[in-house]
Amino acid sequence: MNAIASFSNHLPVKIRFGEGVSSSLPAVLAEIGATNVFLMVDEGIEQHNPAVASLLGELNAHAGLTITRFDKPAAEPTIAMVDEATSALANSGASAVVAIGGGSVIDTAKAARLCAQLQLDFRGFLATSPGYPAPTVPLIAVPTSAGTGSEVSGGSVVSDPEAGRKNGIANANLRAQYALVDPVLTYSMPPSMTANTGIDALAQAIAGMVAKVRTPIGDGIALEAIRMMTPSLVAAYRDGTDAAARAGMSCGSMMAGLTMNISDCTSEHSLGQAIGGVKHVPHGLTIGLVLAETLERERTHVPEILERVADAMGEPADGSKDGSRCVRAVRRILAELDFPVLSSLGFTHDDLADLADLALADYFITMSPVPWTKDEVVTAFTSALALAGRAA
Repeated sequence: MNAIASFSNHLPVKIRFGEGVSSSLPAVLAEIGATNVFLMVDEGIEQHNPAVASLLGELNAHAGLTITRFDKPAAEPTIAMVDEATSALANSGASAVVAIGGGSVIDTAKAARLCAQLQLDFRGFLATSPGYPAPTVPLIAVPTSAGTGSEVSGGSVVSDPEAGRKNGIANANLRAQYALVDPVLTYSMPPSMTANTGIDALAQAIAGMVAKVRTPIGDGIALEAIRMMTPSLVAAYRDGTDAAARAGMSCGSMMAGLTMNISDCTSEHSLGQAIGGVKHVPHGLTIGLVLAETLERERTHVPEILERVADAMGEPADGSKDGSRCVRAVRRILAELDFPVLSSLGFTHDDLADLADLALADYFITMSPVPWTKDEVVTAFTSALALAGRAA
């Protein structure tokens, strides 16, 4: 028996979960006394998400609310997007921010709220590092995807296309004050988005077990999230109207977001974000491209932890006790999702050394239980690049 190391956790987000819970949004606004609302949504979301269209209709028809709407363009947040949102929020005089959309919308709202309060643009914030004051305007996050868990996390990732990198900021004061997690809002996600966002959520939960800053509270949440999502992800990918699968992914991804706050992400995010910084493809896609390869390395250092993960995934015991069951289960899920491979993005072996440098410069890789060498990162990328497809 090992002694439990000291730890502290602070998770102040008020969570409401369940089918139809998004309809309580006006009641939450009334609870906080907000009548002037800055509403951020995915651009054109009503055209492909009937549940969100209905929610927005109810919100717009609600007497006593003044709404300033900001449509975030498609793709992951960029500095320009954050700056535009910051300006719009500052000019709105809003007493509450509501973010309805995927993780990129919620991340944008977090960064814009911070910059508006500090009266800085995003580059100015990065340059001066003024800190993270307690927010003066509450944020209500309403996710429409099951992926990053941004609705409960204190992180925001903003891309800098000019520099070819992503800037991650994180602090407890970035978190939303309320999270309304309604699985119905995720029904319209197409299969590819379901796969991308879902594998990111699963990766976060697994990483929370691997990271050197893990805690018993985080372990408990992570393992339950993994147990929920392992069967739900492929089921939701195959049938987007599967209510049980969508609920499992919505709850599991939210819990994975909590896990990330209690613990952290690790090497899979650093290698994935290196890819995303160069190719500007969806975040979840980049994580899935290297998830099995990073776990293959990590199992050599923490096999007993990945054995616990494999148990949560329902992978039958084989007597190996070396963590390979976890990697095998992840590879099978990727195959069942018809997940793309690294070579599909046009990378060649000549690109891998530079990608490795980007990954090693990223914060998350420092959370791995044992430091990575550049040769190990190149090896992981090489293994991913060698795949011609996903064998079932």
